[in-house]
Formats: sequence, structure tokens, C-alpha cells
Amino acid sequence: MNIYSRPWGKLSDGRIATLYTLVNDRDMTVEITDFGGTIVSIKTPDRNGRITDVCLGYDSVADYEMADGYLGALVGRVANRIAGASFELNGETYTLHANDGKNCLHGGKKGYSHVIWNAETATSPDAAILTLTYFSPDGEEGFPGNLTVKVTYTLDNENALSIRYEAATDRDTPVNLTNHTYFNLAGYASGSVFDQTLWLDAESYVAGDEKLIPTAVKPVEGTPFDFSTVKPIGQDFFADCEDLHLAGGYDHCFNFTDWKDCRAGGEILLRGIVYDPVSGRKMEVYTNQPCVQFYTANFLKNPLFPLKGGYPQRTQTAFCLETQTMPDSVHHQGEADFTNCILHPGETYDYTTVYRFSAE
Repeated sequence: MNIYSRPWGKLSDGRIATLYTLVNDRDMTVEITDFGGTIVSIKTPDRNGRITDVCLGYDSVADYEMADGYLGALVGRVANRIAGASFELNGETYTLHANDGKNCLHGGKKGYSHVIWNAETATSPDAAILTLTYFSPDGEEGFPGNLTVKVTYTLDNENALSIRYEAATDRDTPVNLTNHTYFNLAGYASGSVFDQTLWLDAESYVAGDEKLIPTAVKPVEGTPFDFSTVKPIGQDFFADCEDLHLAGGYDHCFNFTDWKDCRAGGEILLRGIVYDPVSGRKMEVYTNQPCVQFYTANFLKNPLFPLKGGYPQRTQTAFCLETQTMPDSVHHQGEADFTNCILHPGETYDYTTVYRFSAE
């Protein structure tokens, strides 16, 4: 196990970003930059031992600073969408930056995806560890409360990459942290993910309007959103379904079975499995979060920012499995069908997601 670091380019304000490379003893490497806590690459073997990068990204930190899409980034203080870019809490109204039409997306104008995180590294006989910390002051992006955030990336010798999110506040505030990595288990330049299969332990999903603001929570059974039995991602992608049409594909929050029992610091359960039949790569997703945003890169088409090696952006050439609470939860506090996203002083936000890779 080892961790290497090197300077990785200059940002527009003159600061230098650092790239950290986590290496295990089984030919797996993960690259992460302190700019946005962004996962830049995940290189892992297929069934024949061939190493391929299965994470979409860019060649330079300048592209990560300027491009859209949040490729590989840590997002917060509140991931996903907040309707109307404002909310009321404890009798006060808070106004956020509207960076997605009239709504706030992934933290606002800057968000945690575009800051330099403080980094510390450590190794043990069976783990390489990168710990990132950030202090988010009261009023940043319009959110109340001073929030201290710690995110720990750990690569172990079981080819598992775990991400532990911890946070504490001095005032009531909404918190929803996640990672926005775009995966393609055949390799980031391998085309559509439609033939890769998915299983999700999900009982319902959050339907939305044309701006992807929640309108209802619906059961997955009997719909194109039912992945309780393994099926190719593309099998029902073009089904005659309004919820799919409105989002341009899958871009929905799936609520895990018994999601109401999920708690900070609670049991980490297997909730998803993706498999690529060509390479034999499999990715298992374990988490104690109540939900996951399953996204099929429907907006990945910006010609100004080609991916690593000059590979062009193309829709549906990746998937995201962003563990989190439901979108716009801050407007649905106290409703039985929605998650809670308010962190109170004295509480600790403590959620972990593990992406475990193998080949068969």
C-alpha cells in the first residue's frame, strides 16, 4: 500500500492543485485531487488482468475548474437540487445561488466541488488513506451555520474504495454530501453503458418535473425503474414512460428497501451491483445512506471539454451512483415519504459508501 502526491496544475487564482495516487497490492490505483476532492481515475483489472481506467474525467485541473458535469467531484453543502434556490428553516428564509435555471444544484455557484481541501495521507499494511477537511463558514453559498467537513478516502487490498463523510455544525443547516464519479466498467472510452447490468435494492423512486424537482415518490415495481432483478441498464431506457422522458433517461433518486431505518453511523449494506459482461468487471455498492441518485450521463455532451486523451463527451457513456438523501428534502421536512436533511448542533453527520471492484 502506498500514496504518492505531485503538483497537478494551476487554478485561475494561482493556487496549485495536488494529485494523490493511492496504490494497493493488487494492481488497483485511484487518483484524487484536493481540488474538489475529485476522483480523477480508478484503474482496476478485468477478468484477464488488464488494467483499465473506469472513471470518466479530464486531463487537467483547469478543465475540472471550468467544465460542467461535476465529474468525480465531492458535492455539497447540499447535493442535488433545491427548488427555487431558497428554503425556510426555523422561521428564516435563506436565499441560495440559482445555478440550474431557477434552482440550486450541488451546493450553488461554487460549492465543495470547486474548493481546495486540506489533505493528509496515511498508510497501513492493508490500506491507503487520504483524509480531506474543509471549513464551510456560516453564510457560504447562503447556507446557515459553520460546518466542519471531513471526507476520508480509503483504498484497501480487497479493491474496495470507501468514502466516509463526516460533518458537524453550530446551527441547524441542511447537509447532503455525495461523490459524483462517472463510471464505465468497460473503460471510460468504451462507449455506451447500456449492456452493463444493474441490480438495486430499491423499493421506490422520486419522480420529478421537467426541471427534475420532486413531484411524487412512486414504487418501482412494474416500472422501468425496477432493478430489483438484474437487468441491462439500457433494457427499459427508451420505454414509453413520462418520468424517463422528462429526465432524458435515468436521473432519479432511488430509495432503498427500508430506507427509513438508515441512520448516521448505521449499518453499511450492499445496495447495488453493476456488472460489465465484456470485461467481467463488477462493482458492488455498500452504504448506510437511504438513497442513491442513478444517473446515465444524459447531459454529458459538452464539445468544449473532451475527456482524458481527447475522447469526446457522449451521453449514456457512463453511469453515476450517488448515495445521498432525496433531492429537495429541505422543502419536505416532516413528510413521511421524504428523508430528513437537517443537521443539528451536537449531532454528527456520518455516512459511508464503498465501491468494491472485482472481475469474474
